[in-house]
Amino acid sequence: MTMAAAEHGTAPRRLIVNADDFGQSAGVNEGIIHCYEAGIVTSASLMVRWPSASAAAGYARANPALSVGLHVDLGEWAFSNGEWVTVYEVVPPQDSTAARTEIASQLDTFRRLVGCDPTHLDSHQHVHRDEPARSIVARIGEQLGIPCRHFTDGIRYCGDFYGQSSDGQTVQGAISVEHLIAILTTLPHGVTELCCHPGLRNDAPGMYVADRAHEAAVLCDPDVRAAIEAERINLLSFSDLAQAAIPRSAT
Repeated sequence: MTMAAAEHGTAPRRLIVNADDFGQSAGVNEGIIHCYEAGIVTSASLMVRWPSASAAAGYARANPALSVGLHVDLGEWAFSNGEWVTVYEVVPPQDSTAARTEIASQLDTFRRLVGCDPTHLDSHQHVHRDEPARSIVARIGEQLGIPCRHFTDGIRYCGDFYGQSSDGQTVQGAISVEHLIAILTTLPHGVTELCCHPGLRNDAPGMYVADRAHEAAVLCDPDVRAAIEAERINLLSFSDLAQAAIPRSAT
Protein backbone atom coordinates (compact mmCIF):
# COMPACT_ATOMS: atom_id res chain seq x y z
CA MET A 1 0.00 0.00 0.00
CA THR A 2 1.48 3.35 -0.99
CA MET A 3 1.36 6.52 1.09
CA ALA A 4 -0.71 8.09 -1.69
CA ALA A 5 -3.31 5.41 -1.15
CA ALA A 6 -3.23 6.08 2.58
CA GLU A 7 -3.92 9.75 1.98
CA HIS A 8 -7.05 8.78 0.07
CA GLY A 9 -8.28 6.72 3.01
CA THR A 10 -7.82 3.26 1.49
CA ALA A 11 -5.05 2.08 3.81
CA PRO A 12 -6.09 0.05 6.86
CA ARG A 13 -5.84 1.62 10.30
CA ARG A 14 -2.94 0.02 12.13
CA LEU A 15 -2.05 0.81 15.72
CA ILE A 16 1.15 0.27 17.70
CA VAL A 17 0.67 0.82 21.44
CA ASN A 18 4.12 1.56 22.83
CA ALA A 19 4.91 1.80 26.55
CA ASP A 20 7.80 4.08 27.44
CA ASP A 21 10.19 3.79 30.41
CA PHE A 22 10.50 -0.02 30.52
CA GLY A 23 13.19 -0.79 33.10
CA GLN A 24 12.88 2.44 35.08
CA SER A 25 11.45 0.75 38.17
CA ALA A 26 9.97 -2.54 39.30
CA GLY A 27 6.50 -1.02 39.29
CA VAL A 28 6.88 0.37 35.79
CA ASN A 29 8.00 -3.07 34.60
CA GLU A 30 5.04 -4.67 36.33
CA GLY A 31 2.61 -2.21 34.78
CA ILE A 32 3.98 -2.58 31.25
CA ILE A 33 4.02 -6.38 31.47
CA HIS A 34 0.46 -6.40 32.79
CA CYS A 35 -0.70 -4.16 29.95
CA TYR A 36 1.07 -6.39 27.43
CA GLU A 37 -0.39 -9.61 28.81
CA ALA A 38 -3.89 -8.36 29.69
CA GLY A 39 -4.25 -5.14 27.73
CA ILE A 40 -3.40 -3.56 24.40
CA VAL A 41 0.31 -2.75 24.75
CA THR A 42 2.31 -4.32 21.90
CA SER A 43 5.72 -2.66 22.24
CA ALA A 44 7.92 -1.05 24.86
CA SER A 45 10.95 1.22 25.01
CA LEU A 46 13.75 0.21 27.37
CA MET A 47 15.73 2.62 29.59
CA VAL A 48 18.96 0.68 29.94
CA ARG A 49 20.63 2.77 32.66
CA TRP A 50 18.12 2.01 35.42
CA PRO A 51 18.32 -0.75 38.07
CA SER A 52 15.24 -2.57 36.77
CA ALA A 53 16.50 -2.67 33.17
CA SER A 54 17.97 -6.17 33.55
CA ALA A 55 14.64 -7.56 34.75
CA ALA A 56 12.82 -5.85 31.88
CA ALA A 57 15.33 -7.24 29.39
CA GLY A 58 14.95 -10.71 30.87
CA TYR A 59 11.21 -10.56 30.29
CA ALA A 60 11.80 -9.34 26.73
CA ARG A 61 14.15 -12.24 26.01
CA ALA A 62 11.59 -14.70 27.32
CA ASN A 63 8.75 -13.03 25.41
CA PRO A 64 10.12 -12.09 21.98
CA ALA A 65 6.67 -11.16 20.68
CA LEU A 66 6.94 -8.00 22.80
CA SER A 67 8.70 -5.54 20.51
CA VAL A 68 11.37 -3.65 22.49
CA GLY A 69 13.12 -0.48 21.41
CA LEU A 70 15.74 1.80 22.94
CA HIS A 71 14.48 4.71 25.04
CA VAL A 72 17.51 7.03 24.87
CA ASP A 73 18.02 8.65 28.27
CA LEU A 74 20.08 11.83 28.45
CA GLY A 75 18.28 13.35 31.43
CA GLU A 76 14.99 14.50 32.89
CA TRP A 77 13.56 17.93 33.54
CA ALA A 78 10.58 19.02 35.67
CA PHE A 79 8.49 22.17 35.59
CA SER A 80 8.70 23.98 38.94
CA ASN A 81 7.93 27.57 39.95
CA GLY A 82 7.38 28.65 36.37
CA GLU A 83 10.51 27.13 34.87
CA TRP A 84 12.07 23.84 33.83
CA VAL A 85 14.66 22.53 36.28
CA THR A 86 17.02 19.60 35.95
CA VAL A 87 16.03 16.45 37.82
CA TYR A 88 19.09 14.59 36.57
CA GLU A 89 21.41 14.91 33.60
CA VAL A 90 23.35 12.01 32.12
CA VAL A 91 25.30 14.25 29.75
CA PRO A 92 24.67 17.83 28.59
CA PRO A 93 22.20 17.33 25.70
CA GLN A 94 23.82 20.15 23.72
CA ASP A 95 27.27 18.50 23.84
CA SER A 96 27.40 16.54 20.58
CA THR A 97 30.49 14.50 21.47
CA ALA A 98 29.17 13.51 24.89
CA ALA A 99 25.69 12.76 23.51
CA ARG A 100 27.10 10.59 20.70
CA THR A 101 29.27 8.62 23.12
CA GLU A 102 26.44 8.13 25.61
CA ILE A 103 23.86 7.09 23.02
CA ALA A 104 26.32 4.58 21.52
CA SER A 105 26.96 3.23 25.02
CA GLN A 106 23.24 2.84 25.67
CA LEU A 107 22.80 1.01 22.37
CA ASP A 108 25.63 -1.35 23.30
CA THR A 109 24.04 -1.93 26.71
CA PHE A 110 20.70 -2.66 25.06
CA ARG A 111 22.30 -5.27 22.82
CA ARG A 112 24.06 -6.87 25.79
CA LEU A 113 20.89 -6.98 27.92
CA VAL A 114 18.34 -7.98 25.29
CA GLY A 115 20.60 -9.94 22.96
CA CYS A 116 19.52 -8.19 19.76
CA ASP A 117 19.10 -4.78 18.17
CA PRO A 118 16.19 -2.56 19.22
CA THR A 119 13.08 -2.68 17.06
CA HIS A 120 12.63 1.10 17.25
CA LEU A 121 14.14 4.26 18.73
CA ASP A 122 12.78 7.09 20.85
CA SER A 123 13.92 9.04 23.90
CA HIS A 124 13.03 10.12 27.41
CA GLN A 125 11.14 13.43 27.31
CA HIS A 126 11.63 13.50 23.52
CA VAL A 127 15.19 14.83 23.85
CA HIS A 128 16.00 13.45 20.39
CA ARG A 129 13.69 15.96 18.72
CA ASP A 130 16.47 18.54 19.11
CA GLU A 131 20.03 18.61 17.87
CA PRO A 132 22.52 17.08 18.30
CA ALA A 133 20.60 14.02 19.57
CA ARG A 134 18.20 14.27 16.63
CA SER A 135 20.86 13.56 14.01
CA ILE A 136 22.61 10.97 16.15
CA VAL A 137 19.48 8.93 16.82
CA ALA A 138 18.16 9.32 13.28
CA ARG A 139 21.45 8.05 11.88
CA ILE A 140 21.32 4.96 14.09
CA GLY A 141 17.78 4.35 12.90
CA GLU A 142 18.90 4.57 9.29
CA GLN A 143 21.85 2.24 9.89
CA LEU A 144 19.69 -0.36 11.64
CA GLY A 145 16.70 0.10 9.37
CA ILE A 146 14.31 0.72 12.27
CA PRO A 147 11.75 3.47 12.95
CA CYS A 148 12.70 6.58 14.88
CA ARG A 149 9.83 8.31 16.67
CA HIS A 150 8.73 11.56 15.00
CA PHE A 151 11.10 11.10 12.07
CA THR A 152 9.96 8.01 10.18
CA ASP A 153 7.57 8.73 7.34
CA GLY A 154 4.54 6.48 7.39
CA ILE A 155 4.29 6.25 11.18
CA ARG A 156 2.20 8.92 12.87
CA TYR A 157 2.95 9.62 16.54
CA CYS A 158 0.08 10.17 18.99
CA GLY A 159 0.86 11.43 22.49
CA ASP A 160 -2.70 12.34 23.43
CA PHE A 161 -3.06 9.60 26.04
CA TYR A 162 -1.16 11.44 28.77
CA GLY A 163 -2.34 12.86 32.07
CA GLN A 164 -0.29 16.05 32.30
CA SER A 165 0.13 19.24 30.32
CA SER A 166 3.51 20.53 29.16
CA ASP A 167 3.91 22.40 32.48
CA GLY A 168 3.06 19.37 34.62
CA GLN A 169 -0.55 20.25 35.36
CA THR A 170 -3.20 17.52 35.51
CA VAL A 171 -5.29 17.24 32.35
CA GLN A 172 -8.76 16.26 33.52
CA GLY A 173 -10.20 13.25 31.73
CA ALA A 174 -7.08 12.56 29.66
CA ILE A 175 -6.54 9.17 31.30
CA SER A 176 -9.95 7.59 30.94
CA VAL A 177 -11.62 4.83 28.98
CA GLU A 178 -13.83 7.40 27.27
CA HIS A 179 -10.90 9.52 26.11
CA LEU A 180 -8.91 6.56 24.82
CA ILE A 181 -11.93 5.27 22.91
CA ALA A 182 -12.36 8.74 21.41
CA ILE A 183 -8.75 8.59 20.22
CA LEU A 184 -9.40 5.19 18.67
CA THR A 185 -12.58 6.19 16.89
CA THR A 186 -10.84 9.14 15.23
CA LEU A 187 -7.66 7.23 14.38
CA PRO A 188 -6.58 8.06 10.82
CA HIS A 189 -5.75 5.49 8.15
CA GLY A 190 -2.21 4.19 8.07
CA VAL A 191 0.14 3.38 10.97
CA THR A 192 -0.10 5.23 14.30
CA GLU A 193 2.11 4.85 17.36
CA LEU A 194 0.11 5.53 20.52
CA CYS A 195 2.50 6.32 23.35
CA CYS A 196 1.66 5.33 26.93
CA HIS A 197 3.32 5.21 30.35
CA PRO A 198 1.71 2.50 32.48
CA GLY A 199 3.08 1.46 35.84
CA LEU A 200 2.09 0.09 39.22
CA ARG A 201 3.25 0.54 42.84
CA ASN A 202 3.73 4.33 42.43
CA ASP A 203 7.50 3.77 42.58
CA ALA A 204 8.47 5.65 39.40
CA PRO A 205 10.73 8.67 39.80
CA GLY A 206 9.97 12.08 38.30
CA MET A 207 6.80 14.06 37.65
CA TYR A 208 4.62 11.27 36.29
CA VAL A 209 3.78 8.81 39.07
CA ALA A 210 0.14 8.26 40.10
CA ASP A 211 -1.06 8.64 36.50
CA ARG A 212 0.74 5.44 35.55
CA ALA A 213 -1.63 3.18 37.49
CA HIS A 214 -4.59 4.99 35.94
CA GLU A 215 -3.11 4.34 32.50
CA ALA A 216 -2.63 0.66 33.29
CA ALA A 217 -6.28 0.29 34.28
CA VAL A 218 -7.51 2.00 31.11
CA LEU A 219 -5.19 0.07 28.79
CA CYS A 220 -6.55 -3.20 30.20
CA ASP A 221 -10.21 -2.19 30.18
CA PRO A 222 -12.31 -4.61 28.06
CA ASP A 223 -14.24 -1.70 26.53
CA VAL A 224 -11.02 -0.44 24.97
CA ARG A 225 -10.30 -3.81 23.38
CA ALA A 226 -13.90 -3.95 22.18
CA ALA A 227 -13.55 -0.51 20.59
CA ILE A 228 -10.44 -1.62 18.69
CA GLU A 229 -12.35 -4.60 17.33
CA ALA A 230 -15.45 -2.55 16.53
CA GLU A 231 -13.37 0.03 14.67
CA ARG A 232 -11.54 -2.73 12.78
CA ILE A 233 -8.18 -1.37 13.87
CA ASN A 234 -5.26 -3.72 13.34
CA LEU A 235 -3.22 -3.89 16.54
CA LEU A 236 0.45 -4.65 15.88
CA SER A 237 3.97 -4.13 17.17
CA PHE A 238 7.01 -2.47 15.66
CA SER A 239 8.35 -5.93 14.89
CA ASP A 240 5.25 -6.66 12.83
CA LEU A 241 5.83 -3.79 10.46
CA ALA A 242 7.26 -4.56 7.05
CA GLN A 243 10.14 -2.12 7.26
CA ALA A 244 10.86 -2.08 3.57
CA ALA A 245 7.35 -0.78 2.92
CA ILE A 246 7.77 2.26 5.18
CA PRO A 247 9.73 5.10 3.54
CA ARG A 248 12.09 7.05 5.75
CA SER A 249 12.78 10.76 5.59
CA ALA A 250 16.30 11.96 4.95
CA THR A 251 18.27 13.28 7.89
